[in-house]
Amino acid sequence: MCRRAAAPAGTLAVAGAAVCVTASPASAAGWGCDHDGHTVWCASVTGISSGSYLASHNGPSYASGTRQYHNGDTMMLACWTTGDGDADGHRDPYWFALDSDSDSGYINDCYVTTGSPSQWQPHVPRCH
Repeated sequence: MCRRAAAPAGTLAVAGAAVCVTASPASAAGWGCDHDGHTVWCASVTGISSGSYLASHNGPSYASGTRQYHNGDTMMLACWTTGDGDADGHRDPYWFALDSDSDSGYINDCYVTTGSPSQWQPHVPRCH
């Protein structure tokens, strides 16, 4: 589980700087949802400060952002891997590859409502 610390508005959550209004874990579990006729595991973006965003990346690191997401956006999770810890310094090493027609990037587990690894690992395969 990830706890977030406050940061100034306008910085990028998961794009390299921390952003959150309050310290609260992303504790709700994800859910199964339909994508192009198959079921994928979904979660919502959470804990991003107003005026900021969660960026997806080209890999499990903060090297470059590809697309912006906001609180409540649904993320379809294709698989998981490990990489850089979350941008807020809580050492959450889990990253999800997105299953989306418009974005094949990665997002850190800390910023979506997946719950603990024991909740999502049975539903989301490890990336190859």
